[in-house]
Amino acid sequence: MTRRRKDPLRTLSNDERAQLVRLSRSPTAPAAQATRATLVLLVSDGRDYQQAARAVGRKSGDAVSRLVARFNREGPAALEPRHGGGRQPAYGPADRGRILREAARTPTPEADGAAVWSLSLLRKALRAAPDGLPRVSTFTVWATLHAAGYTFPRTRTWCPTGPAVRRRKAGLVTVTDPDAAAKKS
Repeated sequence: MTRRRKDPLRTLSNDERAQLVRLSRSPTAPAAQATRATLVLLVSDGRDYQQAARAVGRKSGDAVSRLVARFNREGPAALEPRHGGGRQPAYGPADRGRILREAARTPTPEADGAAVWSLSLLRKALRAAPDGLPRVSTFTVWATLHAAGYTFPRTRTWCPTGPAVRRRKAGLVTVTDPDAAAKKS
């Protein structure tokens, strides 16, 4: 004899049932979503939580109970996977957009110190900006750019070769590369 259900499954509408059947039979949907849809369908057909869990190869009816309670609150959105544990992402969509806007801006040698972005220069610019991200890491910058489809350029546009002003202990010094002409070809 089973216990009384604390939060029994509400009656499904025809649209919800059709969506659950379609999702449970889908060969392209994620397996976890298809399994959750099957569990809700089994419970709606009258099986108890333990029987539904065993029918899909699970052991615990408690997880099915939590799924049903969530389905009652959220509807079919309850079948979507949530954050799987671990630390919450530190930077949301607005922060990632800020990183992408900064990367799209052309750096100025006077303000940014280079004519092209590197990951460390982007990190430095983002940390220094008034609306920037004071604790962003180089890895976060790289991961955001990579997720947006950016790749490291195979050919880089370097600063002009020849004389360059360098800061030394004695002060500013003009340094000339003797091989500058050979490197330009």
